[in-house]
Amino acid sequence: MTKPYVFITRKLPDTAIASLTKYAEVKMWPYEDVPVEREFLLSEAKKADAMITMLSDRVDREVMQAGTSLKVVANLAVGFDNIDIASATENGIAVCNTPDVLTDTTADLTFALLLAAARRVVEAAEFVKAGEWKSWSPLLLAGTDVHHKTIGIVGMGKIGQAVAKRAAGFDMNILYHNRSRNEQAEKELGAIYCTFAELLQKSDFVVCLTPLTSETRHLFNRSAFQMMKQSAIFVNAARGAVVDEEALYEALVNGDIAGAGLDVFTREPIDASHPLLKLKNVVALPHIGSASVETRLKMMELCCENVIAVLNGDTPKTLVNKEWMLKKRNV
Repeated sequence: MTKPYVFITRKLPDTAIASLTKYAEVKMWPYEDVPVEREFLLSEAKKADAMITMLSDRVDREVMQAGTSLKVVANLAVGFDNIDIASATENGIAVCNTPDVLTDTTADLTFALLLAAARRVVEAAEFVKAGEWKSWSPLLLAGTDVHHKTIGIVGMGKIGQAVAKRAAGFDMNILYHNRSRNEQAEKELGAIYCTFAELLQKSDFVVCLTPLTSETRHLFNRSAFQMMKQSAIFVNAARGAVVDEEALYEALVNGDIAGAGLDVFTREPIDASHPLLKLKNVVALPHIGSASVETRLKMMELCCENVIAVLNGDTPKTLVNKEWMLKKRNV
């Protein structure tokens, strides 16, 4: 009996996909740091029973329609805004993601970004390495305290709640804004629900963890930044397009806010000439929210488990398009 064919759009460690290679014929794009070429992706989609994709891959209607044998796309990310979900469902293709396994790791990075921006950690490290540290002075690279300040979390999902838990350890006041109330966060962490405008006006640190949707695109625009405290620091560990980057740059330059910590950008990888990267009060990271060895391996393994489940006719652990199940039952 012929094994199913699986294409993976980046080179992953053999140990992480061991369960999959026992079950299927697996082909990987041979590069770890170079995105799969579009034409190559389309040609593989025509042959594949399943694909494991990266957040940087555009898995649109053209890919879905090319994949006449395609049964599942497992995205190595919790987000899936790179995938045409409606087209996948229409073509009977399951879409899976990797939530939960990266929650604490992403929360760690988010809070590290907040601390780095507040205490000017990156700027201070570069100051020492450049040989500029000549003497001690009372306000040398003085930042702002984090403890006992107010954090405003926009997007109180699992990662938002994990960030709130870390903020509680710093005796911070926790505000949040979400599509719906998170009673668990309110009860366990003392988080207070408020409107988006109230959160912006009251928070010393505004942390964006909301998914990218048509409603949240450019949620953080010129008006939003002007509502924030001039001493506030903005942190984005969600998706770049939730922020109007031109408006953020203007807010930082004009002193509408004090600083920013960014792990995501509208276009990734961000060009080194981008204006935001020229500002000393910006800490910029290359989208490494979930990038610990342990967590990335767990994400890869979860992708493999989801692929094997679908190809075996079972329900995957982390199905995104629930409508696929209904369509499957009606076939």
